[in-house]
Amino acid sequence: MIKKIHVVLVLTSFLVFHDSVVFSQSLVKENDRVIFLGDSNTFAGAYISDVDAYFMKSRSNIEFINVGLPSETCCGLSEPDHPFPRPTVQERIDRVMETLKPNVVFICYGMNDGIYHPFAEERFEKYQKGILELIGKVKKSGARIVLMTPPPFDPLPMKKKNKLVGKESKKFAWFSIYEDYDQVMKKYADWVKTLDSKVDALIDIRSPIVEFQNEKRKANPDFTMSGDGVHFNDQCHRLIAAAIVKTIRPDTKNIQFDDKFVSVASKKMAILRDAWLTKSKHKRPGIRAGLPIDQANAAVAKLLLELETKE
Repeated sequence: MIKKIHVVLVLTSFLVFHDSVVFSQSLVKENDRVIFLGDSNTFAGAYISDVDAYFMKSRSNIEFINVGLPSETCCGLSEPDHPFPRPTVQERIDRVMETLKPNVVFICYGMNDGIYHPFAEERFEKYQKGILELIGKVKKSGARIVLMTPPPFDPLPMKKKNKLVGKESKKFAWFSIYEDYDQVMKKYADWVKTLDSKVDALIDIRSPIVEFQNEKRKANPDFTMSGDGVHFNDQCHRLIAAAIVKTIRPDTKNIQFDDKFVSVASKKMAILRDAWLTKSKHKRPGIRAGLPIDQANAAVAKLLLELETKE
């Protein structure tokens, strides 16, 4: 049964109260393999490392694997000025599912899917089709599915750099972004939130990020959690991590992240990410090859042993 809960995200002294997370009682179990699909923010993976660190400290035996890919979309679109055609998760999803055989799949797409243009119904329809196809393929595998809304685009950093453009522009790209692109992302996120009955859990990551940012700007109008409005810093990743932890363990009261465990989890995440991306044969240029899986697992085992001896 899907239920709605009130989420309390704790970051330093700031509290975010939010009611848009839905979850399944048995969403993530001991010994599960949980994978994350998404674009460059997922590939960066700080929120995944935070989640892994939280459960690592609690001695939970859950395997978290990041297979996010920079530049990726779920819609198959690409702006003309992108240095190569954007990869699409549709091209690799079958290989990912067959290679990793996950029990749970987290999905977060949207930022690249509007391709930084003003809203257009045809692009929106391609995004909708892509998300629904992705849900269908994950369900067919038997894995549980967690859908996350697109995050917000923060126009402030690009506005300061004079790199936002109006509707009249003839060029839109990740370096020349439509000035009201966040309204495009809001429309995409609002639609994603209607899909809760189609998935095992749905997490609205947009709202707590916007709320936290707006609260901070009351004291500091220049506050931002991104250098370009698209890619998050660690503070923003932690907001997302807290929402995920609360979704997996809804009875959690105060969510704390131990830096010692986060450091190890971050190294572990990068090793396994690169290994599994290589193993599942992604086609994006510019991604370094990972270790063979057995070597990657050995490297991770060494990291965990070192952590164990330090405790």
